[in-house]
Amino acid sequence: MFRRAQNEKLGGVIYIMKVLMINGSPRKGSNCGIALGEMKKIFKEAGIECTEVVIGNESIRGCIACHFCKSAGRCVFDDEVNKLAPLFEEADGLVIASPVYYASANSTLTACLDRLFYSTPFDKTMKVGASVVCARRGGCSSTFDQLNKYFTLSGMPVASSQYWNSIHGLLPGEAEQDEEGMQTMRTLARNMAFLMKSIELGKKEFGLPETEERVATHFIR
Repeated sequence: MFRRAQNEKLGGVIYIMKVLMINGSPRKGSNCGIALGEMKKIFKEAGIECTEVVIGNESIRGCIACHFCKSAGRCVFDDEVNKLAPLFEEADGLVIASPVYYASANSTLTACLDRLFYSTPFDKTMKVGASVVCARRGGCSSTFDQLNKYFTLSGMPVASSQYWNSIHGLLPGEAEQDEEGMQTMRTLARNMAFLMKSIELGKKEFGLPETEERVATHFIR
């Protein structure tokens, strides 16, 4: 959502949009961090405030389907997930970055996202999502697809770039040599900024889409 901020130079009020970035890499100076850093430059130019949280080295367990969150509004395990929840609620956009492990996302990140999306009761409709993946060589497309499912299950438009949102490198820092990957990150940030601002204008002009009471069916009945 927009945050009010005083513009001293103009003497008026401006509005600042927010993006939350969740970095799933456990490495210091990671290639995921380089990709997010390239996006931050573009967001800054667009007047969008970014918060990056690195969770790759955190001890985050998976969901146990206890449903405590449905009554308490927070996860039963009081760790980084509950710290991320208010940041996610305030954000207009969410960027998720992960290294590729066995053609899928970092397991710590997966555990974090499972619990973050399931335990948070606030409406995520029209928050813009984007995923970024990094690999030495292969597995990017399947990881990209995995991460995007969190957005598409939550009514969140997915920002795209000029190519799938992947960047390549093995050792920390090597991603900077991937010129196309770096350009893909810049284009992604520009497209995401445009989409976030367009949606906010659309909400003011037209409101959010009409919703229906959800129908949940089971395959066995």
